[in-house]
Amino acid sequence: MYSSMIYLLSSFLFYIMLILLMMIGMAFLTLFERKLLGYIQDRKGPNKVGFFGLLQPFSDAIKLLNKEFFYIDKINLYIYLYGAIFILFLSLSVWYIYPFISNGESNQKFSFLYLMSLFSLGVYPLMMGGWASNSTYSMLGAIRSIAQAVSYEVSLFLMMFVLIMLIESYSLTEVMKFQVYFKFILIVLPFYMLFLVSLLIELNRTPFDLVEGESELVSGFNTEYFSSMFTLIFMAEYLSIVFMSFFITFLYLGFNICGFIFMMIWLFHMLVILWIRGVLPRIRYDDLMYLCWKKILSCVLIYMFFIYGVKLFIQMYI
Repeated sequence: MYSSMIYLLSSFLFYIMLILLMMIGMAFLTLFERKLLGYIQDRKGPNKVGFFGLLQPFSDAIKLLNKEFFYIDKINLYIYLYGAIFILFLSLSVWYIYPFISNGESNQKFSFLYLMSLFSLGVYPLMMGGWASNSTYSMLGAIRSIAQAVSYEVSLFLMMFVLIMLIESYSLTEVMKFQVYFKFILIVLPFYMLFLVSLLIELNRTPFDLVEGESELVSGFNTEYFSSMFTLIFMAEYLSIVFMSFFITFLYLGFNICGFIFMMIWLFHMLVILWIRGVLPRIRYDDLMYLCWKKILSCVLIYMFFIYGVKLFIQMYI
């Protein structure tokens, strides 16, 4: 009993520490993006608050959280508030799959299924926020985001299923063990490229940020959000960038999770996601959906059957 209490307490403390570090990292990721976009557009970016603008994220957070919160007429208040809170909760919950020393094997056995469940729940806060805002623009943004997320989760889950098929386990720790001497990117390079594209779409990042197409929808499902509620949505978006960069590095380039190489590749993926925003234009919505159902899904299914056939052949004849 005493040992189990220590185990639970240590896991909880590790998780809280990780969340605090991720929140600080997310704050500086916003600064890094603004500086990067500034230099791409031949300007300085934030450089006034603190040394080289290092205190800018904290200034932005204080400004947003101190804004007045007022009630919009005809919104469904509790669902409106719950949507913003739930989206941040999901972005923090995914970090539970991080392989802590105290987690042990028992908590990691079904981490793939746990992640798939959380990714599937991601459309609900968008739907709640868009519907509860009682705004035409918010509702259209919510419908767009749900169609986009559901479409691309199909191919995203199939790409994850191929790795499950290769390692014959639902555990992410097994992914790391299998890549000690041989990286998955060498045999499933097309999946890595498609996963990167699907990741951008899942994160609603340029050139696939059709959910926030301000030329038609003002700001998408979060049009009526402001002050602290908008801050929660904004934090959730950037926490998702940090996590998905970590996830793709973990899946396809499984270096030691505490090593310098892993950290550099993780940072490289975040850089790519931010850099693409500064150099590519937004595509049309119908092109986005055709890309999913006609191209990415077809490629994923063909390559999945190829990998399965090779695996079956090796098991039967070698």
